[in-house]
Amino acid sequence: MATTKQRLALSIIDFLTTSLTDGTLSEEDRESIEVATTCISESYKVDPTDSTPKDSQTLLQIYGVYEKLKGKSPAGANPTAAGETKDAGEASKVTEAQKKEAEGLKSQGNAAMAKKDYTTAIDFYTKALAIIPGNPIFLSNRAAAYSASKDHESARADAEAAVAVDPTYTKAWSRLGLARFALGDAKGSMEAYGKGIEHEGNGGSDAMKKGYETAKKKVEIEEDSDEDDTSVDRGMGGGAGAGGMPDLSALAGMFGGGGRGGGGGMPDLSAIMSNPMFASMAQNMMQNPDMLNNLMSNPRLREMANQFGGGGGGGGAGAGGAGGMPDLNSLMQDPSIAEMARNMMGGGGAGGPGGSGAGRGTGRGANP
Repeated sequence: MATTKQRLALSIIDFLTTSLTDGTLSEEDRESIEVATTCISESYKVDPTDSTPKDSQTLLQIYGVYEKLKGKSPAGANPTAAGETKDAGEASKVTEAQKKEAEGLKSQGNAAMAKKDYTTAIDFYTKALAIIPGNPIFLSNRAAAYSASKDHESARADAEAAVAVDPTYTKAWSRLGLARFALGDAKGSMEAYGKGIEHEGNGGSDAMKKGYETAKKKVEIEEDSDEDDTSVDRGMGGGAGAGGMPDLSALAGMFGGGGRGGGGGMPDLSAIMSNPMFASMAQNMMQNPDMLNNLMSNPRLREMANQFGGGGGGGGAGAGGAGGMPDLNSLMQDPSIAEMARNMMGGGGAGGPGGSGAGRGTGRGANP
């Protein structure tokens, strides 16, 4: 089953190909059009030669309806989804027999949903929509089937079309909330559930409120995360010890001196922090305090600290002399220190608390 975007890609290819045969484009343009259609086919993984039935209306016809809706021509068209449109006047001409047939197809779709045969359900709802385009119940049911089959883009398109036709149909708002949440649009999901609660009245159903609260929590988590990232960025920009950077004075003391450069002392920390590598290490230590504790307790680093302390202010910055900087190449031969360095450069640290529960909560609250 092609997604909404794949069907749109096929419509674009059909439009380009038709433009060569109807005289819109000249034969000189054929090579360019063939290159364009090939690129679209490969990018969206579609086959224009496939015999699977395509959308009943062409891209040009769909755009014509769009222009009517924008007021360039007489209005009166009902939007549906995935390129299905029909004038309101035509929809009102549906006979009782056609309505009965469409309802029968919807019932068959519902039965397929109960069996979790989502592809078959989508097919039945699509056939019902071919008889009565723009029916919000058929659109909403197909949105539920799309969501169940993990095609959330198509689910969102159907649900948005359903609420555009009938803003009071609350199930469509619920299914729009679920689709948006699954696509990572927590704020849009919260808005959809909010509309559903508004139209349900009396504070909304438990399912709708649960979906709203789940989406709201996700929005709050994202906002808190954005604030934390901003705070870290400000701290890194301020240099060592500023704007939230951890206090490295203990680390400086371990190496036998303050934060100033000098013979045999700890190099100026502000100079160290101007090095992107050390800045990254410091940032990782800030996010994982246990990393600094491990660093302080390592016996090899303690030995290095004693070398610093032994030299006091004397001695040069030689490689391992009394009071000088030890040979870092030799130091990094220690597997534990090498692993610690890799962790401080971003490879270590456990992941933050996950948010997968939010998605599951919304799925239960969406009442598909």
